[in-house]
Amino acid sequence: MVRRRREKAPSKGVRASAGDRPAGCAYFEHDADFGVAGRGPTIEAAFIQAARAMFALMLDLDAVRDHEHLAFEFEETDLELALVVWLNRLLAEARRNELALGRFALRRDAVPGGTVGGQWHGEAWGQRWSGRLARGTEVKGATLTMLSVRRQAGQWEARCVVDV
Repeated sequence: MVRRRREKAPSKGVRASAGDRPAGCAYFEHDADFGVAGRGPTIEAAFIQAARAMFALMLDLDAVRDHEHLAFEFEETDLELALVVWLNRLLAEARRNELALGRFALRRDAVPGGTVGGQWHGEAWGQRWSGRLARGTEVKGATLTMLSVRRQAGQWEARCVVDV
């Protein structure tokens, strides 16, 4: 009878040794990701600024012209998850339509009783990628890492790490 040791991936910050991994495999650390944060007087304004921060990694926002318009909706009641959905939806729509985005708008529906619901309406403006636009660092997606949406010193702050 052959006994197999159950392989376990090392936790972050723990260096893997030959006994910690299957033969032919290795682990490595990297610091290739970026944290993005947006601040504003409302949650929506903070989300818009986070989108600006994310897209500014990829291009000069001031160079983008408003030739194309995107509009979409999504539903999410958890504010932190809503930030990730918003950022990833913008990335997906930009890729699908081959657009460089430079301006953003976002609102939430009010529900009876004066509270704000989980139905979000996003918009973005931009242009098709062209040789005139210098490409920066490609962002692959927003992650749950260091995800936070909170009110701080009279402002809302929305932040997370984006995978590049």
